Amino acid sequence: MSWNSICGRVAACALLGMVALWMGQAHAQDFPSRPIKILIGFAPGGGSDLIARLYAQHLRQELNTPVIVENKAGASELQAVRALIASPPDGYTLWLAAGGALSIGPGIRKDLPYEPLTSLSHVAMVATAPGVFYVNPALPVRSVSDFVAYAQANPGKVNFSSSGVGSGSHLQVEYFMQGAGIKMTHIPYKSSPEAAQSVVSGEVQFGLAPAQTAIPLANDGRVRAIAVTNTRRLPALPNVPTMAEAGSNAALKSMDGFSYYALVGPANMPSAVIQKINQAFNKVGAMPEVVEHMRDRFSVEPVTTTPAAFREYLEKDLMKWKEVGKTVKIDG
Repeated sequence: MSWNSICGRVAACALLGMVALWMGQAHAQDFPSRPIKILIGFAPGGGSDLIARLYAQHLRQELNTPVIVENKAGASELQAVRALIASPPDGYTLWLAAGGALSIGPGIRKDLPYEPLTSLSHVAMVATAPGVFYVNPALPVRSVSDFVAYAQANPGKVNFSSSGVGSGSHLQVEYFMQGAGIKMTHIPYKSSPEAAQSVVSGEVQFGLAPAQTAIPLANDGRVRAIAVTNTRRLPALPNVPTMAEAGSNAALKSMDGFSYYALVGPANMPSAVIQKINQAFNKVGAMPEVVEHMRDRFSVEPVTTTPAAFREYLEKDLMKWKEVGKTVKIDG
């Protein structure tokens, strides 16, 4: 190949790159020109659903277009992710996902039809969320050590609920069982509220839920909270210890987080569109009324980050759960 041919090819590639950059910038200038849809992988009333609807109210003004929340519940958010990856990567279809579907499930499971680092565009980290371990009040336990002793003394008689196979509430309990040396039967539901209600009714004895689901039930006496997965006690549950305080060994004491919520799109979204959506979400997440609402009503901590910082967080969390996945196994 001649030097002129090589130079010509290099120039053509550079031109194509410039054209792609220009087209992405032009698309971002026009974006959005129609309603944006945010997919939720759970039934209405769960953490991601409530957060998405709160943000959607404010994003309408920030992006000057309607923002619609659409629930696609089931299969540990797989209904939502399948709809997302089948959508054009133009920024008009997004997914507000929980950590169970972004890093916990993909870190442990080998049967998922997507890979979080390559199948998705990483738009924004939105919030972090503590969780609460709780039991039916009729169960004769008041602490984590009580519960572990009860489960060990009653093999095969204790079950736990979750918001779905592979969800954060499922896999965190799998990790808990491994650390505690106990076995329970998993009963999956479609959302955190449904899973919690099964413990209230006594159909299920034990569960782990986002704080915003568990706190009102615990304060009303419908469930008994025995520990929180957070670095500090929750103001709404001041007498409930953290796992660092309640855990009987290093594995249980290290359970200092439950989940997070983040916004993603289909792979290959234009970077300029990602930046525009990220900036809008960060602006909403910094609004005093939104911060107050998120903390006081949802018991989550709003987060504002760049797309790159979100991806870095995801990479680290995936690595953690892949290590866990070497010993914790689940059935699909």
